[in-house]
Amino acid sequence: MNKSRRYGAAAVAAVATLSLASCGFGGSGGDSGGGDDASTLDLLVPSYSDATKGLWEDVIDGFTKDNPDITVNLEVQSWDNLEKVISTKVQAGEAPDIYNGGPFAGFVEDELLYPVEEVVSDDVYSDFQDSFLANAEVDGTAYALPMIASARALFVNNDLLSQAGVEAPTDWDSLLDAATKVSGLGGGVAGYGMPLGSEEAQAEAAVWLWGGGGSFGDASEITIDTPENLVGAEQIKKMIDAGATQADPGSTQRSPLMDIFIQGKIGMQVGLPPTVGQIADNNPDLDYSIVPIPTEDGSPFTLGVMDQLMAFENDGDKQEAITKFLDYFYSPEVYVPWVQAEGFLPVTKSGAEELSGEEALKPFLDVLPDAQFYPSTNPKWSAADGAFKSLFGQIQDQPAADVLKQIQDQVDAG
Repeated sequence: MNKSRRYGAAAVAAVATLSLASCGFGGSGGDSGGGDDASTLDLLVPSYSDATKGLWEDVIDGFTKDNPDITVNLEVQSWDNLEKVISTKVQAGEAPDIYNGGPFAGFVEDELLYPVEEVVSDDVYSDFQDSFLANAEVDGTAYALPMIASARALFVNNDLLSQAGVEAPTDWDSLLDAATKVSGLGGGVAGYGMPLGSEEAQAEAAVWLWGGGGSFGDASEITIDTPENLVGAEQIKKMIDAGATQADPGSTQRSPLMDIFIQGKIGMQVGLPPTVGQIADNNPDLDYSIVPIPTEDGSPFTLGVMDQLMAFENDGDKQEAITKFLDYFYSPEVYVPWVQAEGFLPVTKSGAEELSGEEALKPFLDVLPDAQFYPSTNPKWSAADGAFKSLFGQIQDQPAADVLKQIQDQVDAG
């Protein structure tokens, strides 16, 4: 890799929008430090929960006990701020040594990242789940380390469905029927929680567009405006027009909507592994089930989301220190408790084996083999992600075909 770093447009584009998602989870927090020598590592991470900062501090404390000659400066930012922070650092030639984020293909295009095999041991590299590692590859080389994974499933309020006289749906027809009848109960109850607001519109769109046989493309092409995607987009319109969703889904954000589900006012909503812990904390008496996401024909499917760690090469003098830190983090005794505490799914084979008996994670681990992922190795995925977040909510009031075309046009325009 060329040691003369080019902090170019592709890298800036890569951070124009950040997912969860990639995972799409929110949070808050912020600390920073600085250091330039080869024995100092700068670590920039987002906040997944109120516990994130403390969890990373525990990792760093354990690491520095084993490696007293290496200092790790932690900077925690909210997802809202992370985009601006990493963009500013990259443009200024001050990229962190290790970064926890989503889109990374633009950084690869600008030759900013170490290949994964250069910053972890062979044992750690071989422990990554093959499907996750493949999702971190550009032209056959992995440049991002899989860190945490999440799969989506349908959370079902058993009491509301029972009152409506319906069962958990398996396909779109039964979902529309069940959601309409639950909405008909009145009292401020909604049948299906459909968050199409800017927080994570791309995820809800994927649930429907992919569930109808569509896709967002691959590493070489982003495809939004297609007949296959229109099938799912039209089904969204059908749900809204039938009164099967909450009011004003086009501007509804996922996190506050899930809070309403937890309060017992929504019949069904697609959720994440951390939702289990949120229910336990905020409404432990809620009678709910977790089932696979209904698709057009009932075939198995889930949206898989993976966040990554990536190592910026910078001056090329911290490779050894970076490798020591990453090998420490991914050791099962460190990595598995971290993942458990944040409520996500492990991306390592050893982690999956250790957590296979966790009842709360089983529904998500069961659907993970059928997961489809965002085309995050395509440099234009960042633009697509942003276009969904800014435009897809308009499907509430505009023809579905028009909205898909607008998103495609914005992606193609770069």
